[in-house]
Amino acid sequence: MISAKTPSRTIGLIVFEDFQLLDMAGPTSVFEMPMRGIDPPPYDFTLYSLHGGGIRASCGVTVQTEPIPKGLSLDTLIISGGEGTRTAMYDDALLAELRALSERTRRTTSVCSGAFLLAAAGLLDGRKATTHWRRCPDLARHFPNVQVQSDRIYVRDDKFWTSAGISAGIDLALALVEDDLGEEVARRAARELVIHQRRHGGQSQFSVMQDVKLASGKFDSLISWIRTHLDSELTVDILAERSGMSPRNFARVFKAETGTTPARLIEKLRLEAAREMVERTTTSLQQIAQATGFREADRMRLSFLRAYGQPPMVLRRQTGT
Repeated sequence: MISAKTPSRTIGLIVFEDFQLLDMAGPTSVFEMPMRGIDPPPYDFTLYSLHGGGIRASCGVTVQTEPIPKGLSLDTLIISGGEGTRTAMYDDALLAELRALSERTRRTTSVCSGAFLLAAAGLLDGRKATTHWRRCPDLARHFPNVQVQSDRIYVRDDKFWTSAGISAGIDLALALVEDDLGEEVARRAARELVIHQRRHGGQSQFSVMQDVKLASGKFDSLISWIRTHLDSELTVDILAERSGMSPRNFARVFKAETGTTPARLIEKLRLEAAREMVERTTTSLQQIAQATGFREADRMRLSFLRAYGQPPMVLRRQTGT
């Protein structure tokens, strides 16, 4: 909750040469939204680097930063990611500052490959963490004491929060705002940023629809309808009728349009919806199976094993639900 007496929470974001600009701009924009029209503002945001001055992002843009002052204390520390982490993770002076800062910080967080700096500083030993999907194997190899969660948007382990790649920093920042100021404030911030869908931490870094090519948008409305009727019978005959096509022609055109068959897409959508319920709720597996069209928990379990290599209850335990 926000009140006139609520002090501003100090947020410091650390950047370095060749950082990823969106890792900085995404979270900054999220924290800006709740500050509009509120006095005092709920957040006080500062961009830092080890020595201050101009720091060049990997895209070529230079940003002005403040040097990290001696004894700095923060509410939330955010470490940017980017190609520059490959060098910064060996900067002993920077790592020493991060260790000291984290001791004086309520929350220590990273965006994308910023997790490599936290890990190099020894702050993630024995903890769960994530990073950009492409660099998860490297994180696990370089830092075997870190429990890498390779398929998460963001991970919270006590005071340490880490996010997946680049745009996931926005999801992380929205989660931090919700943690501070409540769900409604975070929802309004997402709306102001025109974010179509807020992704929770346990959600996969990938969406079913990323693998579906929609050549002309012909089946957009049908796929939206399928998403809201996963518990219904979804045969080719039923879908063809809704599309005003014969079953044979529908199946042919659908595959040409999306690159997959109706049955395979429906299976993937059901799995995605079921996994979200497994990881976010305490709903029984049988109820989830019924709600997502699997009908039986055993059938859903077999689908999870084929798709994820793990049964639903293992995934649920991993998220602590």
